[in-house]
Amino acid sequence: MKLLIIVIVFFTNVFAVDYGELLFNGNCITCHFKTKKVSAPSIYEIRENYLRAFPEEEVFVKYMSTWVLKPDIKTSIMQDSIEEFNIMPELGYDEYTLKEIARYLYKTDFSTQQK
Repeated sequence: MKLLIIVIVFFTNVFAVDYGELLFNGNCITCHFKTKKVSAPSIYEIRENYLRAFPEEEVFVKYMSTWVLKPDIKTSIMQDSIEEFNIMPELGYDEYTLKEIARYLYKTDFSTQQK
């Protein structure tokens, strides 16, 4: 029985992937490259702006997920990016999904990552 528990814990840790990372890479990366501006601001730039405005994780997650759920020029903290790329469209994701992505963004340093 102990061996079974050890094996389960081992494989759970080996294959554990952050759900927010999966969601980000499956959706957001299409427009928001990690460090390059292409068709939208880089996720590095977005994260840095949000961290300056909302250094506490829960506030960061709440504001970002609420804004992405229903983008609004009046409540954007990145007016320059809206002028450069236009406002982000409504994507139809639910709040839980957006919070998972925002938590991943809060915890991930994109400054050292490629593309």
